[in-house]
Amino acid sequence: MRISILVLSLCFIAASSGFAQSGYFEDAYRFSQVKPAGSARIMGVGGTQWSLGGDVSNIAGNPAGLGFFRSSEASATIGYTDWGVETNYLGQVKNYNTTNFSLPNVSFVMANPRSEFERGSFKGGAFGISIQRIANFNSEYGYYSDEFGETSILDFYVQDANGLPVQQLSGLTNLAYQTYQINPAYNSNGQVIAGEYLPINSIDFAAQQDENIRQEGSSRQITFSYGANFNYKLFVGGAIGIRTINYSSTKQYNEFFGTDAPLINSSLNESLAINGGGLNLNLGLIYKPIDYLNLGFTFQSPTWYSLNDEYSASTYANYDGYVYNPTEDEEEVLGEYEEFTDIFVSSYNLNTPLKIGGGATVFLGKNGFLSVDVDWVDYSAARIKSRDFDEGPDNLEIQNLYSSTINFRFGGEFRLSNFRFRGGYGYYGDPIANSDYDRSTHQISGGVGVKINKFSVDLALVNQKFNTLYSSYQVLDNQGNNIGPVTELKNNQLNGVLTLGLSF
Repeated sequence: MRISILVLSLCFIAASSGFAQSGYFEDAYRFSQVKPAGSARIMGVGGTQWSLGGDVSNIAGNPAGLGFFRSSEASATIGYTDWGVETNYLGQVKNYNTTNFSLPNVSFVMANPRSEFERGSFKGGAFGISIQRIANFNSEYGYYSDEFGETSILDFYVQDANGLPVQQLSGLTNLAYQTYQINPAYNSNGQVIAGEYLPINSIDFAAQQDENIRQEGSSRQITFSYGANFNYKLFVGGAIGIRTINYSSTKQYNEFFGTDAPLINSSLNESLAINGGGLNLNLGLIYKPIDYLNLGFTFQSPTWYSLNDEYSASTYANYDGYVYNPTEDEEEVLGEYEEFTDIFVSSYNLNTPLKIGGGATVFLGKNGFLSVDVDWVDYSAARIKSRDFDEGPDNLEIQNLYSSTINFRFGGEFRLSNFRFRGGYGYYGDPIANSDYDRSTHQISGGVGVKINKFSVDLALVNQKFNTLYSSYQVLDNQGNNIGPVTELKNNQLNGVLTLGLSF
C-alpha cells in the first residue's frame, strides 16, 4: 500500500489535525471534484445546465433536458487547456505552465418526438450517448529556494521513527535509516537507546529545499441517458454513467546542506499510478410553469469506483567521505547511498459524495435567456474500503478534513439574428473544513456561436482561478502545530473549447 508523505496541495491539513501517511484520503477529493462541462454553448454561459434543455450537455448534466429535442443531433468538441501555477515559498516565486489538447465531448442525440396532435400527455423523448472528459489532471508545480528552511525532512523521519524499534521502521523512514539519514541514539555508555533516533545532521546545518511535482491523466465518462416530454410542461430523465480514471504523479524532493555538513545533499523520489472505473446514476426533471420559465432539479448519485494503484519510492544520500562515529568503538566512512522501496500494489473501492442541484432559466422572448444553477456536495461523505490496507485512518481524515460546499453558476445568452453571444460566472466553495485559508474557485466564461440551418459552431473561453497550499512533509512542534515547509499555489486555468454540431 501507499506510504507517501508528500501531501497533495489541495488537501493541506490544518495544524490541529493528525497526519495520515497512507494518502488515500487525497483520492476522495481528487476524484470527487467534477465541475459541470459539456458543449461550448454551456461552457460559455458559465456551465449552467440544470434547467436548460435542448443541448447535448444534458446527456451527462440534467437528462430531463433531452425531452426538449425535436430533431436528432450530433456534435464534437475540441479543447485546449493552459494550466498556470505560481508558487511562493519563503517569499520566492516560481511559475509553471502545462498545456494540452483534448477531445472533451462527443455526443449523439436520437430524438423521437410525437406529433402535437397525438393523444396522451406523453409527447415523446430522446436517447443520448456521450463521451466526456470530466476531469483534467495534467499539471506541474513545485518550488526552489536558496533560503534555508526552518526544518528538514530529517526532522520528519525522526518524529516518525521515535518510539519504534529498528525492526518496525517501514516505508520512507526505513529508507532514511538504511541510508544513514537518521540513526539510533546512544547513551553515555555507548548503548543504544531503544526507540530513539537522531538525524545525521544537527540543527546547526540548515537545508536549502526544492521540489517538483508532475501530474498526468484524466477522468472520462460514457453516459447513456433518456429524457421524456409530458405535455411540454414536465420533462423527466435518467442516465447511467460509466467512468474511467487514469492518473499518475511523480515527485522529486531535494535538500542541500552544504559541503561542511555530514550529509551534503539528499533526494526523495516518489511515483504513483492509479487507474480503474466506476458507475453512477443521474435523475433529473425540468418543469415549465409558464412559457418563459424553466425550473430544474437533478440528483447525481455517488460514483462507485473500483481502483488500483501502484506506488514506489527511492531515496539518495551523499556524504562524500564523512567519517561516522556513533560510539568510540565504531567508525564508518560514508559515501553515496541509494535505496528503493518495493512496488506497493493495492486495490480499493471509493464512493464519492452525491450531488443535489437545482436551477432556473428565464427566457427573454426570442432574444435569449438568463440562467442560474445551485448545487450542494458534501465531500466529507466520501468513503474508502479495501482488503489490502486499513482504511480507517483515511476515512477519519475525510470526515475531519473535508466539508460540504454550496456551488453556484449564472450566465446568459443574447441572440442577434443567427449569432449568439454568451457570458457567465461560477463559484465553487472551499472543500476544507475549519480553515482560514480560502480555497474556493472562481470561474469567468464567455463565448460566441452561430447557427445556420442545421449546422452550428460555438466557441467558449473559460478562466478558473483558485489558490491552494502544499506541504512537502509535516513536523509537529510541542503544541501539535505543523512547522514543516508550506508553499502557496495560485492556479490559473484557461480552457478554450470549440463545438461543431449538426441537426438532422
